Amino acid sequence: MKRQRKAWGGRFAESTNRLVEEFTASIGFDRRLFRYDIEGSMAHCRMLARQRIISRADEKAILAGLKSILADMEAGHFRYSEECEDIHMAIEQALITRAGHAGGKLHTGRSRNDQVSLDVRMYLRDEAREILGCITGLQSVIMGLAEGHIDVIAPGYTHLQKAQPVSLAHYLLAWWEMLSRDAARLQECLTRINVMPLGAAALAGTGIPIDRTYTAKLLGFPAIAKNSMDAVSDRDFIIEFISDAAILMMHLSRLSEDIVIWASGEFGFIEIADAFTTGSSIMPQKKNPDVAELVRGKTGRVYGNLMALLTIMKGLPMTYNRDLQEDKEPLFDTVDTVKACLAVLSKMLAHTTFRADVLARAAEAGFTTATDMAEFLAGKGVPFRDAHRIVGAVVGYCVREKKDLKSLSLGEIRRFYRDAGEDIYACMDARRSVDMKVSAGGTSRRNVAARIREIARQKK
Repeated sequence: MKRQRKAWGGRFAESTNRLVEEFTASIGFDRRLFRYDIEGSMAHCRMLARQRIISRADEKAILAGLKSILADMEAGHFRYSEECEDIHMAIEQALITRAGHAGGKLHTGRSRNDQVSLDVRMYLRDEAREILGCITGLQSVIMGLAEGHIDVIAPGYTHLQKAQPVSLAHYLLAWWEMLSRDAARLQECLTRINVMPLGAAALAGTGIPIDRTYTAKLLGFPAIAKNSMDAVSDRDFIIEFISDAAILMMHLSRLSEDIVIWASGEFGFIEIADAFTTGSSIMPQKKNPDVAELVRGKTGRVYGNLMALLTIMKGLPMTYNRDLQEDKEPLFDTVDTVKACLAVLSKMLAHTTFRADVLARAAEAGFTTATDMAEFLAGKGVPFRDAHRIVGAVVGYCVREKKDLKSLSLGEIRRFYRDAGEDIYACMDARRSVDMKVSAGGTSRRNVAARIREIARQKK
C-alpha cells in the first residue's frame, strides 16, 4: 500500500524512514489535546471567514467536518492513522477527507508551532482551574476538622521533639494557610497561561490579514502574545505551573509525613479508616498508611518533571525546536499526579479520626510547658536568659529524678528559684499554655476561633 505523503513533504524526494516516524511521533500522548485542537481550529476558521480569507461555504464545510471529528473522538470511534505524527495532523487529515478541498484551507495563517502552544495553553488553563477547585476541596476538609477540634490540645514539635502545646485546630490551619498560598501562586500563574499565541505562525507572524484579537475573544483569552518569536518558542508558563505544582506537592508530602508518623503505633494520634489503608501480604496485623506514603513518593515525580522541563529549555536557540515536543509528557504527568493526590488526601482526611485523649497526654508530657515557666519568671522581672537557665536546670533535675514539672514540690522549685510561689504551678498546665499564646497568629483558642471566622468572612 502506498504510504500517504506528509503535509510538509513537498520538498522531500524520499519517504520518511519508518524508524524516524516512530521516533518523532507524539500522537501516542498528545491526542489528549484533541478537544482544544478542534476548539482552536473552529475559532481560527470563523476568523478566516470573517476576514474573507475563506468563503462562508468553506467555513460551513470546515466547521461541520470538525464537529463530526470531535464527536467521533469523544465517542472513542476515531481511527488514528499510523501516518499521522501528531494530533494536529490527525485532525487535519481527517478534516480534508471529510470536508474535501475546503479542509486544506484551514491551516491558512497558522503553523503547528503556534497551534500546539495554543492547545497546551487551553488545556493547562482548564486543568489549573480544576486543580484550584481540588485545593479548595482539601482546604474545606481541613477547615471542617479544625472547626471540630479547637478545644483539643496537641503536642507541637520542632526537630521532631516535643516543643510546646498547641490547639489541634491551630495545627490543622497551618496546612490550610500553606494551601492558600499554593492556590494564590496557581491563580497568578493562570494570568500568564491565559495568553493567546495563535497568529504567531511559525515564528514571524503572517502576511495574511488575520484578526488575532477576534480569535482571542472567541477562545476566551484576555490577552494575545505580543512577540511572535516568543509565542512559539518559550514554555515558561508550563515551567511556572510545574514549579507551583512542585511547591504544592511539597506541602502535601509534609502533611503525608505527619499522617504516617501520627498513625504509627509509637504515636497513635490518629486512626485512618480501613477503606483508606492497606495490609501486608505476610503480616496479618498490619494496617499501612499507603495513601500518605504514595503521596509522599509521587512528590518526587513532580520534582523530576520540573527538572526535565528546565533541562529541555535551558539550551534551546530561538525559536521553535523539536525538543519542545518533550514538554507534554512531564506536563500531563504533573497534572494527573497533582489531581490524584489532592483527591485521595481529601477523602482520606475526611475519614481520619483524631484521638483527643492520646494527643492531650502527649501534650502534657516531655516538659512542653518549660517555655511557659521561663516566660513566667521573665514576667517576674527575671532576665529571660537567666530564666531560661533556671528552667533548664529544673528540667535537668526532673530528668534525673524521673519527675515531671507538675509533680515538683514548691521546695524543690525553690532550689532553683528561691522566690517561687504557688502561682508558678499555673504556667505548667498545657491547656493554659495554649490559651496564653495570644500574640497575633498564636495558638490560643481565641485566636484560632477568630481566624476561622475571618476565613469564613473572606469566602462570602
